[in-house]
Amino acid sequence: MNPSARPGPGPTDAAITVRGLSKTYQLPKGQTLTAVDQLELSIRAGETYALLGPNGAGKSTTIEILEGHRKPDSGDVRVLGTTPWKAAPSFRARIGIVLQEATDSGELRVSEALKSLASCFPKPHGVDEVIEAVGLGGKAGVRISTLSGGQRRRLDVALGIIGRPEVLFLDEPTTGFDPEARRQFWELIRQLSSGGTTIVLTTHYLDEAEQLADRIGVINHGRLIAEGRPREIGGPGLRVPRVRWRDATGPREVVTEHPAALVHSLSDGGATEPAELAVVRPSLEDIYLQLIGSANTAALKAEPAVAGSGAAASSTSGVLS
Repeated sequence: MNPSARPGPGPTDAAITVRGLSKTYQLPKGQTLTAVDQLELSIRAGETYALLGPNGAGKSTTIEILEGHRKPDSGDVRVLGTTPWKAAPSFRARIGIVLQEATDSGELRVSEALKSLASCFPKPHGVDEVIEAVGLGGKAGVRISTLSGGQRRRLDVALGIIGRPEVLFLDEPTTGFDPEARRQFWELIRQLSSGGTTIVLTTHYLDEAEQLADRIGVINHGRLIAEGRPREIGGPGLRVPRVRWRDATGPREVVTEHPAALVHSLSDGGATEPAELAVVRPSLEDIYLQLIGSANTAALKAEPAVAGSGAAASSTSGVLS
């Protein structure tokens, strides 16, 4: 696909802005669930932004509002300068959506499905170009019903990008992909991003977020609890290295901001080295888990989001993720 097909936007242009976004659902027995709670968010045009969080954090509700499929209770939302749930039909031609669910198979062939959808957009990508880009080369004439699960997922991605969207929403896009296919997909996303497409990614694969995202936002209990570049999110306090080794008493571990000095002292100035000596720096997964754990602890001390009991919130977490 041609990254230069559309000139990239300026570095400070905002494709998506969210201010004070809130959404509450009514539950049985008069209970309520606050899925999104005064959320603040800004995504630059041409940026790849990964929105991470556990099931029930409010990710899906937020994305559905950004796509225009759901109306919030309060707050101001702009996607490409438009309020999504009030947008004219032309807004749909400017965004692409890859849902978590697989494509309905039907009896269409791969190329037929793509040609049909491409006809709805003013300047779509070429069908053959997209088929090759998502790794479905040789499958153009194959019926969708005969594709494997991974191949159907690639078709979902193809359908999401065929219209040359300015903003692309990707919900768990590489579910069912083998490792090679995931890396091919990552390269495709990098090409789209370099061409100026704004990409909003939700994924449970933290390595995927680390590879693709310019910035990461972590959402929990409907609020943005951390945001930053993959190598900076969480701040220095969560990135303190751990020095691990084994001595006569067994495994040892020390968290220290000065690992080199500790290693030097343990090694007696370099004369000896403790068994199993290693300096381990926190991974994105380590930092993510610390952020979520801290947020959950704070939530337990605060007013519960669900009036009545936490059990009601748990029962809806699979739906309002």
